[in-house]
Amino acid sequence: MTQSTRRIGVPEITARKGGQPIVSLTAYTTPVARLIDAHADLILVGDSVGMVLYGMPTTLPVTLEMMIAHGQAVMRGTRRACVMVDLPFGSYQESPELAFRAAARVLAETGASAVKLEGGVEMADTIRFLVTRGVPVCGHIGLMPQSVQVAGGFRATGRKLDEAEKLRADARAVDEAGAFAMVLEGVVEPLAAEITGLVATPTIGIGASPHCDGQVLVSDDVFGLFADFTPRFVKRYAELGQQIEAAAEAYAADVRARRFPGPEHCFGVVKPG
Repeated sequence: MTQSTRRIGVPEITARKGGQPIVSLTAYTTPVARLIDAHADLILVGDSVGMVLYGMPTTLPVTLEMMIAHGQAVMRGTRRACVMVDLPFGSYQESPELAFRAAARVLAETGASAVKLEGGVEMADTIRFLVTRGVPVCGHIGLMPQSVQVAGGFRATGRKLDEAEKLRADARAVDEAGAFAMVLEGVVEPLAAEITGLVATPTIGIGASPHCDGQVLVSDDVFGLFADFTPRFVKRYAELGQQIEAAAEAYAADVRARRFPGPEHCFGVVKPG
């Protein structure tokens, strides 16, 4: 690895607090990781892989083995970006010790730099336990997909006074526990901006505020590959799904009309003349 492709480290992400915004995208496969590596500071191997790649209705069925496999794939496709991997539902909530075993497997078996887990006040002791044992942790508060059943669906949070106060407490707890960054998902804009100024930890928004210290989106949403639904907070920068469908249609037409394969695509064809 040359100096020009030195991998961004966790301390460099933390040092971006209040500075140049952190650019983050998800990746689950080697080809996509290669394409975004030069542009993303922080790549998240998200448990959203369950919905995006496997067609699951939520992230809950995603396993630790799945996250490790996709983490390995992304690491094979990156040289520059800092890579973190989601701890899936059920792999860390039971106890700090269980969380450490899961996180240790992820880091050892993928080579990623960090893990991400959901939860605020209730997970602060676990975050602290991991950090003091050498595991860099990114927190995640606000809309938490792993708790969607309890929350009653995917919705923005922080509009009510009690929700806002809980989010402030969650942010302080994650900050004080030693997380190197925290994702604010689905948090109403004024509150997300307030929390960003409240904590020393960099905040990474998704459906939050432009005043966060960085932004993250699901790559398949950004590129127009995931068409089941488009959240309000997503800006599409391409419509690759439509292009893929058009290409498949053209290929099918060529095959049915025997236009493909042509002589130039075959071996042992004797050219006339």
